[in-house]
Amino acid sequence: MGPTPLGTTPPGTTPRNPVGGHVPVAGGLASVGLSYARDLGAETVQVFVANPRGWATPPGNPKQDEEFRAACAAENIPAYVHAPYLINFGSHTEATVEKSVDSLRHSLRRARAIGALGVVVHTGSATGGRERAVALAQVRERMLPLLDELTHDDDPFLLLESTAGQGASLCSRTWDFGPYFEALNSHPKLGICLDTCHIFAAGHDLTGPSGMKQTLDLLVDTVGEGRLKLVHANDSKDVVGAHKDRHENIGTGHIGEEPFRELMLHPATEGVPLIIETPGGKEGHAADVARLKELRSI
Repeated sequence: MGPTPLGTTPPGTTPRNPVGGHVPVAGGLASVGLSYARDLGAETVQVFVANPRGWATPPGNPKQDEEFRAACAAENIPAYVHAPYLINFGSHTEATVEKSVDSLRHSLRRARAIGALGVVVHTGSATGGRERAVALAQVRERMLPLLDELTHDDDPFLLLESTAGQGASLCSRTWDFGPYFEALNSHPKLGICLDTCHIFAAGHDLTGPSGMKQTLDLLVDTVGEGRLKLVHANDSKDVVGAHKDRHENIGTGHIGEEPFRELMLHPATEGVPLIIETPGGKEGHAADVARLKELRSI
């Protein structure tokens, strides 16, 4: 008997919004990561391909890569890579910028090797007291060449993820994506990963009447249709505008359940997967995946 198929969707059908989670892969991208995903009932997965809090660029295991890629392709499971947290193209420190280039290039190449559709990278901050315009000029100089390297049909999208608005963040509100996209010439391989906790913490009230709809409308107005490629579906431990990046389980934080249902009804999220990054270990993750599937069907 083979492994239990990923997800719970009947064969031959694709849900409007595949729901899944970030899965651990230490010990084997396919053997550990896909086993965890199956336990969650995941219809989509996100992984690290390097230590998220380091600069190392490991080569990966070709056998595990192929097994992972083949399983995701066979079972129609969209896969994504999250780049390391240390990356910051707005840094005033040249060593950090150089390491950011190497690290992001590694994530993009590894993503292609495992068949991932996108690489999520945080948009960074303007450190050292430098002006935002100067930092964005550096983003253009150092990140745009990486986008231009994405010339293969199976290369991933680069998905920008805004922050909760801490410090000198380059991108936290929906309209901040505008200057960032301009700096990168609205490159065709550029997309957005919207983190619900981050955007809420940055000041977008998703809980008010049509709060989620208005936020998604603003995002589309800023970057255009078709740029939203992935959603990090996380509730928030803190109130709107707190500028704190503290995720909570779906429905138990300050965002609540209803905005997630509204999110899955908005035209901009048609076909866009939802990845949870919530607390609670496997049991909590499985419960969040199940709850989002319930909200999707209401």
